[in-house]
Amino acid sequence: MTETAKLPIIDLSSPDRISTANSIRQACVDYGFFYLVNHGVEGQLLSKVLEESKKFFSLPLNEKMKLSRKHHRGYTPLYAENLDPLSRSKGDSKEGFYVGPVEGDMAQTNLNQWPSQEIFPTWRLTMECYHKKLMSAGKKIIYLIALALNLDEDYFEKVGALDTPNGFLRLLHYPGELGCFNEEIYGASEHSDYGMITLLASDGVPGTSGMCIFLRLMFLKPLGTLLVCKEKFNQPRLWEDVPHIKGAFIVNIGDMMERWTNCLFRSTLHRVMPTGQERYSLAFFLDPNPDCVVECLESCCSSSCPARFPPIRSGDYLEERFKLSYGE
Repeated sequence: MTETAKLPIIDLSSPDRISTANSIRQACVDYGFFYLVNHGVEGQLLSKVLEESKKFFSLPLNEKMKLSRKHHRGYTPLYAENLDPLSRSKGDSKEGFYVGPVEGDMAQTNLNQWPSQEIFPTWRLTMECYHKKLMSAGKKIIYLIALALNLDEDYFEKVGALDTPNGFLRLLHYPGELGCFNEEIYGASEHSDYGMITLLASDGVPGTSGMCIFLRLMFLKPLGTLLVCKEKFNQPRLWEDVPHIKGAFIVNIGDMMERWTNCLFRSTLHRVMPTGQERYSLAFFLDPNPDCVVECLESCCSSSCPARFPPIRSGDYLEERFKLSYGE
């Protein structure tokens, strides 16, 4: 029987910041996921980004491969990534395109790759505008997370996490029928995200941001949904459905935030199952500055509850996770 995760809806425009922070804290403790509304991203812009994304992914493979991933920017073809290296699948059945930071350090912004302006005259401007909007919304969430942890609102700025943070936009395309039978196939195999937070939007096609619950006793036929498991250390695993809400982002906590909070906030496992329907989504990953050292907050550890993770440089952790998922 299918159940639905009861996630709170966070209003980013609410003037009651303390109440909002408390709601975020509860969501991060219980699920590591929540919906975000009134985030400042216009529906017209979101539609334009999805439209431009579809145009790029409709190109022939040889044209897309001219912009193949370098410095974690550019195109990744089907099966190039396996987010769960322990799975038996040949790779995740999705293609993607990464856009890195678009503001700040020119050495970083110049690493971005862009489709031909002759073919896609508004593509770069659209992606840059969307990236900036998501960066703004993401920072506001981080300020609220600091309040949720009873820290100064600018705590994550003080420790260098938001000193030119790494914001990566990933355009994702899940194809329709793949013609593969009797194989273990995932749109995105089970994983947790690596950075501070992720903001996810989709085209609303069923399965793009829905999640379904089942006991993982055996491999099941693809259900056509995005799945989350809040108790990632339990076996068998229990997966829950999070329906798409038009105009809302789905926000989840990443590994960096889980390490800062000593697992008080959850970096929840999730995965995408094929549906047989073509669909698109947009994931924005807000990661700390690569030189930021992530270590357990003093308020989140004690003699009876010591730090579970050693301090680590953000860039080193992220690089190691990328190497594993791309088999490098």
